[in-house]
Amino acid sequence: MAKEECKALLDALNKATACYHHLALTIGGSADSQNLREELQKTRQKAQELAVVIRARLTAPLRDRGLGAEERAEFERLWVAFSGCLDLLEADMRRALTLGTEFPLNKPLRPLVRTGVEGGAANVAARALSARSLRHEAERGFDVEDLHQLEREILQVGEMIHDMEMKVNVPRWTVQARQAAGAELLARPSAGVSSMRGVSVEQRTGPCDLSKALAATIFSAVLLAAVALAVCVAKLS
Repeated sequence: MAKEECKALLDALNKATACYHHLALTIGGSADSQNLREELQKTRQKAQELAVVIRARLTAPLRDRGLGAEERAEFERLWVAFSGCLDLLEADMRRALTLGTEFPLNKPLRPLVRTGVEGGAANVAARALSARSLRHEAERGFDVEDLHQLEREILQVGEMIHDMEMKVNVPRWTVQARQAAGAELLARPSAGVSSMRGVSVEQRTGPCDLSKALAATIFSAVLLAAVALAVCVAKLS
């Protein structure tokens, strides 16, 4: 039960971290606005709240000496995935701090980068926060104070990562994956992904069709011969 709960929380953290990465890349662009800065704040705070809960859920079983080997291996895999999420979150928070400092909203030191991308990203942030819509309640000048708060939160995330390494020693290189590299690319897409993209991923398990490869080779050779013949005729005429 605890393991399934940790997996669900980790999935939510993955979603929030990916959303924050997406939003952070739009700072300074044509879609940048005060609403975007507020969405960034809410998304990273949601990610940090999830991180605090996941750390507590994973620390207890990993420090339990009576835990079975199989169970411990599964919790260690979750721990490594959790650590990777925190590393990505911290890196994106530093990126957001740098871009936010370079491109202030109210008193820009330089013009924003015109990327050609327009529109907000509220729908992305709302999905990550499991909300139907996102209310924007920030006051003017919000981004200036938010940068100072972001600096403090970056230090907090860094301290959390250090504290995790001190309490639970799980070297990442000792944890073995349960599936082959790239196996998720052949996995059947979920209904949500299929409805969004409108495409399906076919699994290719058999060898290449030799007859099709041979036919393609013959067609290419004939085409090259036809081109060479056309060039010779043009020169002679």
